Amino acid sequence: MSVKHPIIAITGSSGAGTTSVRRIFEQIFRREKVDAVYIEGDAFHRFNRAEMREKMASAATTGNHHYSHFGPYSNLFEELEKTFADYAANGGGLTRHYVHDDVEAEMHGAPPGTFTDWYAFPPGSDVLFYEGLHGAVVTETVNIAQHVDLKIGVVPVINLEWIQKLHRDRSLRGYSTEAVTDTVLRRMPDYINYICPQFSETDINFQRVPTVDTSNPFIARWIPTPDESMVVIRFRNPRGLDFPYLLSMIQNSFMSRANSIVIPGGKLDIAMQLILTPMILKLVERRRRSL
Repeated sequence: MSVKHPIIAITGSSGAGTTSVRRIFEQIFRREKVDAVYIEGDAFHRFNRAEMREKMASAATTGNHHYSHFGPYSNLFEELEKTFADYAANGGGLTRHYVHDDVEAEMHGAPPGTFTDWYAFPPGSDVLFYEGLHGAVVTETVNIAQHVDLKIGVVPVINLEWIQKLHRDRSLRGYSTEAVTDTVLRRMPDYINYICPQFSETDINFQRVPTVDTSNPFIARWIPTPDESMVVIRFRNPRGLDFPYLLSMIQNSFMSRANSIVIPGGKLDIAMQLILTPMILKLVERRRRSL
């Protein structure tokens, strides 16, 4: 953690909705004139798309059918921790982009499924913002969570997460239901060991819970809408939070525990604005006072 160079991380599984939450942060940064630099979690994968396929095929020949993007062997955890530590120390650090598709290929000048070159953050930023799979990972060899000043978990209930992933991968990436199902099964051990534990490290978790039947996510024709959902917001340390104010501002919300508020799914945007804006401004104001 750093007073002069704060770090914010959104962490969540593939299909959890971290990208949508990132857009809310971008709105806050823009409105409050916060100069943020960004890290995409995919940039710290160890292998490009072709190499990853080879690694998975090789692992399968030895009986390992669970080689996935979620584990430490396929990610640069040490390099990510170093980037966080460098930024916390002096506002510097290195990142790159993973090129997902043809649109990004034209933008970055690299083929889909590959990485751009590493580049340094521009100097003078107010905050570093990470969005990806591993923003609060702790293992025997790395502790990425310790460097982050505000850790946000995006955690739909598991069936909803799978529905969102199925629809995204089929519609945007052209995968079959069977291929996406195989991916879910392959990732399960690493999901349990490296994704779930992060949500005990996070400061706030946003968990969307559908109010419609999602019993079999693999045949769901539609993703439940925000109005067909509730969101459980859990605070690791609720001290200083004005829950009566939040309840008065977010219609039909209620407290489920002393550290948890439940809101209608359609109110997630305003809830995040109300909750996160003061936290971001506190980090930035603390930074500016220290300079």
